[in-house]
Amino acid sequence: MLARPVPGKRLLDVLLSGAGLLLLSPLLLLIALSVALTMGRPVLFRQTRIGRGEQPFTLRKFRTMRPPRHADEPDAARLTWLGQWLRKTSLDELPELWNVLRGEMSLVGPRPLLPAYLPFYTEAERVRHTVRPGLTGWAQIHGRHETAWDERLARDVWYVRHATLGLDLRILVRTVGVVLRGTGGTPPPEDQLPRLDHLRTARPDA
Repeated sequence: MLARPVPGKRLLDVLLSGAGLLLLSPLLLLIALSVALTMGRPVLFRQTRIGRGEQPFTLRKFRTMRPPRHADEPDAARLTWLGQWLRKTSLDELPELWNVLRGEMSLVGPRPLLPAYLPFYTEAERVRHTVRPGLTGWAQIHGRHETAWDERLARDVWYVRHATLGLDLRILVRTVGVVLRGTGGTPPPEDQLPRLDHLRTARPDA
């Protein structure tokens, strides 16, 4: 199933992401300096994610973890106080506005996930890759990291099948409330949050 084009969606993405990068430039600079002073360089965390058409792209966020002191150090121990605050407020995701402006992402859509997850989606779930991934989405205003994978992916599919510009605007407005409340903003430590590929390898019938 191919997603229906949403008239005006790309124009909204360009206008709001461009304005956001411009208006938030002092805040972006302040965060970049804070990350450099507390965690060193690089300031940005770059990771390959999967976008529309299952094509990879480089997602950018502000770093939230210091380098590991040894090979077996868990991610939870590497998360700094600044990184925890950036995650809770979602400010670590502001550099993704550049991904939106470039056309790799949209303001609203399913969150971009890791390439390793590609073989583990159901046929119904693969529809999430017929649209640009989003900075926020239907799943993110319904629990974010606090919901199970099956539920989050089902909400991605629902969004793709019901996407309209009006729905996008509703999601953007509700996202502001979610961020201000800090709901689900800081995910559990990586070693306590099952990866989709690990979970579905253990459940081959998923």
